[in-house]
Amino acid sequence: MKRAFLFPGQGAQTVGMGKDIFEKYEEARKIYDEASKISGMDIKKLCFEGPEEELNKTENTQIAILVTSLAILEVLKSKGIEAEISCGLSLGEYTALIYSGIISFEDGIKLIKKRGYYMGNLIPDEEYSMAAVIGLDSKKIEEICKEIKDLGKFVVPANYNCTTQTVVSGNKEAVDIAIEKLKEAGAKRVVPLKTSGPFHTSKLEKAKEAYSKELENVEFKQGKVRVIKNLDGTFYKENDDIKNILSNHIVNPVRFDRAIKLMQEENIEEYLEIGPGKTLTGFVRKDNREAKTYNINSLESLENYLKEEKE
Repeated sequence: MKRAFLFPGQGAQTVGMGKDIFEKYEEARKIYDEASKISGMDIKKLCFEGPEEELNKTENTQIAILVTSLAILEVLKSKGIEAEISCGLSLGEYTALIYSGIISFEDGIKLIKKRGYYMGNLIPDEEYSMAAVIGLDSKKIEEICKEIKDLGKFVVPANYNCTTQTVVSGNKEAVDIAIEKLKEAGAKRVVPLKTSGPFHTSKLEKAKEAYSKELENVEFKQGKVRVIKNLDGTFYKENDDIKNILSNHIVNPVRFDRAIKLMQEENIEEYLEIGPGKTLTGFVRKDNREAKTYNINSLESLENYLKEEKE
């Protein structure tokens, strides 16, 4: 069975995530405890108790989702569940890099703490919004964003989630204009998102510069499992400049649509989304209706999957 692990990004967080798995499995408890020591944060309290407004701050969300995904992953690994390929959405790429061994657990925790802080705080003080565009070709979305940018307003594609869904990001006024134009152009739906930062756009240039300095302190190793880059939807290669890739990741759109295509080409038969939410398997199924997908985000879903694996 050719299997891929998928790791969620920001927006998947919920208060209480990972608590039932933490309570049952020592492997999960160790991950939360080690991550809390490294980061100097009470990650258990943040994940299990919130409050929601604290958990939803970018500087907290990123590390909370990372640790929850890693804790569930550790239980799966202890049961002999492994993957041929791993990938994630935005911060989820770091979970994939830690799983592969390209980044150490300690460095991954330190990096995401800094990344979350910079992405949440080093942005121009403006009002931003994001919207998911469903059922319109991405080339048309790019054209409409360019038309609005040519009028001096800022809106760009930030996440290419699958062939039928692209997220646009920018100043609130520009995104509002884009929503109307995209509907007129034939989008089935345009849904404003809760996430408000201009993530994966040039507005995060300062965050990228600060984060680049953090990456200088990290030693990257040869991975044991192939990881797909968000930047271009290709596999990491031995001679890649990973520091450059991860700093550019902050200001460039996420190409999860290309990751899905690559996994199909690699004949992946089983897709496991590990961590809160079930967004990524939804994207996979939109582009690959035959895909066998699982969401491992609770004790019940974890134990159902393990039971099925034994049969």
